[in-house]
Amino acid sequence: MKSIFVGNLAWSVTDEDLKAKFSEFGNVLSARVVTDKFSGRSRGFGFVDMDDADAAKAIVATTDQEWNGRKLTVNEAKPKTSRDGA
Repeated sequence: MKSIFVGNLAWSVTDEDLKAKFSEFGNVLSARVVTDKFSGRSRGFGFVDMDDADAAKAIVATTDQEWNGRKLTVNEAKPKTSRDGA
């Protein structure tokens, strides 16, 4: 399984929209738009989990593609790092 970072999303995109978009390229295990914990509004990016082969296809197909008037930034997600500087 690979996790894909999807950036520059339109503010109106939902988890379901993201899942539907990436389902065009294979089986989506999960899709989530990251939201602000206080306002609940989209932060303009999200993550999609897919099988490795499907993820590779999806990254190639959607990189720099325009969706809802915005050019997507798509790449393999990097592991979350600690913010405490340690």
